[in-house]
Amino acid sequence: MNRSNNGASFDIVHVLLDIFILFFAFFISYSIWGDGNLTFHELKAVVSIYLVCTMLFLMGNRTSQIYNSTLFFYLDRIIRRETYSYAIAVFAGVLIYFNTYAVKVYSQFLISLLVLPYFLMILEIVFFRKIIDRIIFRKHIPRAIYVGSKNSYNKFRYFLQKTSTIINEIGYISINDDDDSIEYIGKLSNLEDIIKKYNIDQVYFLQKREMNIVEMQKYIDICTEMGVTSRVIVDTFRRRKSYSYVSSIGTYPLITFHTVTMNMKEKVIKRVFDICFSVFAIVITSPIMIITAIAIKLDSPGPVIFRQIRVGKNGRHFKIWKFRSMRADAEEMKDELSKLNEVSDGMMFKIKDDPRVTRVGKFIRKTSIDELPQFFNVLSGSMSVVGTRPPTINEVVKYSKTQWRRISIKPGITGMWQANGRSSITDFKEVVELDTKYIDEWSLWLDIKILFKTVLEVLNHKNSF
Repeated sequence: MNRSNNGASFDIVHVLLDIFILFFAFFISYSIWGDGNLTFHELKAVVSIYLVCTMLFLMGNRTSQIYNSTLFFYLDRIIRRETYSYAIAVFAGVLIYFNTYAVKVYSQFLISLLVLPYFLMILEIVFFRKIIDRIIFRKHIPRAIYVGSKNSYNKFRYFLQKTSTIINEIGYISINDDDDSIEYIGKLSNLEDIIKKYNIDQVYFLQKREMNIVEMQKYIDICTEMGVTSRVIVDTFRRRKSYSYVSSIGTYPLITFHTVTMNMKEKVIKRVFDICFSVFAIVITSPIMIITAIAIKLDSPGPVIFRQIRVGKNGRHFKIWKFRSMRADAEEMKDELSKLNEVSDGMMFKIKDDPRVTRVGKFIRKTSIDELPQFFNVLSGSMSVVGTRPPTINEVVKYSKTQWRRISIKPGITGMWQANGRSSITDFKEVVELDTKYIDEWSLWLDIKILFKTVLEVLNHKNSF
């Protein structure tokens, strides 16, 4: 896990948009004026120069803070800075062209390469917010609430809306005042319940000088214990168990306390890994899934796929998909079998010789084949390949603040629990410790190690019931 999070405000989506615009402009220019008019040697020269100019343009934007998501996104400011970066890149490209390559390029193609990228870049800036809204699905945008007075909330929201930071504003919480406005959702004293009720990802504390710092620290700790990111517009709090980094929104200094990685590039890496791995797994195991579906249908009455509401990141609900390994009336029998639960504190439901499991179910559970449909959950974005165990609604209701933290990330098909003993671990406290350890130490390499360990557990048929 990146504890410093120096790049948490780096807007990688904007970078990718700029790269797409530049290469799209090249494709259009070449298709209209370059195709058939350039030799391979000439095309190679132009492409080389274009790549250099692209890198210089991106570096210029980065230096000008264009890719800082907390920068005020004023059109005149952004256009001026990107024009400056573009002019430097073009000037460098012209120098390289006339001093390095002894080739003549079709003039209309050359003019198009100079003008079209800039024109498309201006369009991108003007319609940036609409483009971003199309790219980022609403369900994946962080859900945020604000703590403070109504006036402070309005002022801060005004600043925030002028940046390229995208959040789903749920409302605001007062310190101790009632309010009848539509944005008001409760008092600070009910913070824990509000976080659970509204599936909150981030809490912005708009603290004023007259606020009690010691009292406010208590609520920062609640967020930390629950794995919810807190952002404080002051510089007086200790970070305790969470990590922190400093940025700003407009004229407000901002300290972020968090227990999960905030770097967009790391989130993108993990999501790309999830998509690639799940597609590969679905293709490779599709014959197994077809045979399993037929076997389940022949073995016992009921649907092939078992669907159940599970709890995902920060309390979001989603439908998990598994091959049915139990009788169709298994859920109705759960209360009768509760006394046989081998998890002592009742925080999970596990029985070694569960009478509800069918003949085919015993085999697909032992080999973990019943988990294969969850790769479709990964593709949809509700789960990750590696994460924490997805709990049921009834389990989450019993969670303490500390236990809530284990669902501060997406649940996974496998994780530290499955790779370190699986069902032999019946102490829920140990499960929570493993999950929070994964959250604190996450890296792509850790995901790969967990996958290998999980495969070994499955092949050895250990601890599966």
